[in-house]
Amino acid sequence: MVIKVFIASQSGSTAIKKKQQDVLGFLEANKIEFKEMDIAANEDNRKWMRENVPGEKRPQNGIPLPPQIFNDELYCGDFEAFFNAKEDNGVYAFLGLAPPPGSKEAHQAAIIQNGEVPESDKGDLENIGENEAEKDEESVHQTVEPEEAEKEEAEPVTEDEEEQPVTEEEDEEEPVTEEDEDEVDES
Repeated sequence: MVIKVFIASQSGSTAIKKKQQDVLGFLEANKIEFKEMDIAANEDNRKWMRENVPGEKRPQNGIPLPPQIFNDELYCGDFEAFFNAKEDNGVYAFLGLAPPPGSKEAHQAAIIQNGEVPESDKGDLENIGENEAEKDEESVHQTVEPEEAEKEEAEPVTEDEEEQPVTEEEDEEEPVTEEDEDEVDES
């Protein structure tokens, strides 16, 4: 199976150029074999691409723009579909390829297919569990010093001194005297 990326080498659009570079750069970085199919230099490539992009995947104007990605004759998608697959760690599935062993995508595929973690990844999970257990054990043996504010002993608070919500009006009132308190107690 050969991945074909239809590009336009002579595009005037910087957006198209950036999208093409993103797709090609990703494929090169991940050592995925592909062929560049230039629609600007080869009329047959342009016709083939336009004819083989499914109708429901065509833009409103009906003319699909590069980059368009195929696996042999099978349409994979355009840049937006590629970008979404890349964000979801699903590029290999998007391209119709088996993910490399040990990759995130291979791990996710194994869980989906089997409902379990593959044997090759279980060691990693066991190590993670051991590291977490060691961290928990270390935290149990650590002593925590109380903050300075908590070290000072607080004086007991009487009912009269209990904190009450303060409003702006209360800030402006005159302080309460002992005579005023006696009147309140009589009520």
